[in-house]
Amino acid sequence: MAKYVPEIRGILKRHTIQLPEVIREASGIKIFGKRLKSFVFTTDVAIIKNTNADAVIAVYPFTPQPLITQAIVLAADIPVFCGVGGGVTSERRVINLALDAEFKGVMGVVVNSNTPNYVIKEIRDTIDIPIIVTVISEYENIKERIEAGATIINVSGADKTDTIVRNIRKEYPTFPIMATGGLTDESIRETIKSGANAITFTPPTASEILSKIMDKYRKKYEKTDSMNN
Repeated sequence: MAKYVPEIRGILKRHTIQLPEVIREASGIKIFGKRLKSFVFTTDVAIIKNTNADAVIAVYPFTPQPLITQAIVLAADIPVFCGVGGGVTSERRVINLALDAEFKGVMGVVVNSNTPNYVIKEIRDTIDIPIIVTVISEYENIKERIEAGATIINVSGADKTDTIVRNIRKEYPTFPIMATGGLTDESIRETIKSGANAITFTPPTASEILSKIMDKYRKKYEKTDSMNN
């Protein structure tokens, strides 16, 4: 029988991004004593301050900058896992960014799928926090990633995600895996069944949310105007 969980909501905090409840079915990954099941994929500090996610995974398509990491860490009241590059970013810079991120208080760093294994080894020898290695293809050599120093595998394989997760889980029954789950309860549940311990969720953008709110306001004014006429 499920336990009753009292819920408290403030007036101002009532309008927030609530991640799909189905994510709670995941086992979670315990990091430094904190059990994390849901990761919101965003760098928007407004969204970060208004979500019920367990943690933030902040990866963006530009060269990682310490100032961005600092802004996200200062804004967040939940653990932050930030991207430090690994693709076009040079080896030395990636290592320095990872160390700087640890000093700034992030719980873990994320490296791109094309990060060489020797760079991951260098990062592992430099920092003490988890290294999340992104995997986008079923043909990647997971064994080498783990041996290089990956702490968590982050699967982002689009429609191949479940297959990739399932294949990794067969070889590594207990290794921590997080993965994109899609937008529906069915797709998230299937990713969890495939073996993912935690789910990354991409929320709507602030502009998309604001657009819906504005539409609602417009309809309200249109209704009021028609009643007055």
